[in-house]
Amino acid sequence: MPKKHYQVSPLPGQTDFYNKKVFNQLVKASRALAELKGEAKTIPNEHILLSTLGLQEAKDSSAVENIITTNDELFRAEMDTTYSNPATKEVQNYVEALLTGYEEVKKHGLLTNRTILTIQKALEKNNAGFRKLPGTNLKDQTGQIIYEPPQDPQRIIELMSNLEAYINGSLEEDVDPLIKMAIIHFQFESIHPFYDGNGRTGRIINILYLVKEGLLDIPVLYLSQYIIQTKSEYYRLLQAVREEDLWEEWILYILKGVELTAYRTVSLIKEIRQLMQYYKKEIRTNTNFYRKELLENLFQHPYTKIAFIEKVLDVHRNTAASYLNQLVELELLDKIRLGKSNYYVNRALFNLLKQGFDAS
Repeated sequence: MPKKHYQVSPLPGQTDFYNKKVFNQLVKASRALAELKGEAKTIPNEHILLSTLGLQEAKDSSAVENIITTNDELFRAEMDTTYSNPATKEVQNYVEALLTGYEEVKKHGLLTNRTILTIQKALEKNNAGFRKLPGTNLKDQTGQIIYEPPQDPQRIIELMSNLEAYINGSLEEDVDPLIKMAIIHFQFESIHPFYDGNGRTGRIINILYLVKEGLLDIPVLYLSQYIIQTKSEYYRLLQAVREEDLWEEWILYILKGVELTAYRTVSLIKEIRQLMQYYKKEIRTNTNFYRKELLENLFQHPYTKIAFIEKVLDVHRNTAASYLNQLVELELLDKIRLGKSNYYVNRALFNLLKQGFDAS
């Protein structure tokens, strides 16, 4: 019988997780994460990875909640709001929430409840804040209630204050940050403090915690695709901790996700860097208008437009159009007509991102 009324306890709870199995997986995950941190530094403009990988994460994290859109729809909507739909708007809200949280963590070196509330507000576009009314429960695919999170508003505030202290190291305990991330994610999802957006907010907290701890400089490790690919296992293991106190399996699951996702992202960043080097060589060799800002724009925005180039290079519109059309002739960009405007697609980057994150 499911423990619908599992009592969420303040942290730290059980902290003795260091058996041989967990330790070995922790070493692998830590090694992979360190490699990712180093690889991310090889892309000189952090906004390239924040924009491209962040948008992919937003798409995948939204897909966990059955908000489905495509890369093509997202990039078109980024260029022109005319092409937005409810799903792309949800994903764009996620990107906004992620970047807002990242700026807050960078600025203050903390991941506070204020930041968490700001993230959720950006996701849901409301000021509902922490739940104040009873009635929230979690159901399985058949509609059966499997878990009822805390219902009392004061209890939710108390648990979130405790979680805030745990996240920011105010509570005495000695647990590796990657294991702490697994514990934090479980705790947040079990408190389930918001009416909506808990899953997406929780996944943003994961990556921002790693940035706060200095394990990454920028938020580029995104577990959402791993969760999509193992969705039933994800929910089973969350519930197994509540029902059977099976922390080891849950922690191993998260650590494995960190390892696999880090190495996949390392490979993708290497391919992006190689592609940038190719574009740089082609533009320098075959044109007289190469500039670093131009190259970075083409990789920050897989779909770009004349106005972007006009602004970033501070040139006349006709000049910007001429540059882009020459890049089309060099087969570095595809030119497409949408409505009354021309857009320019870095098809090689577009396909790289699609293959890198849509592959199972």
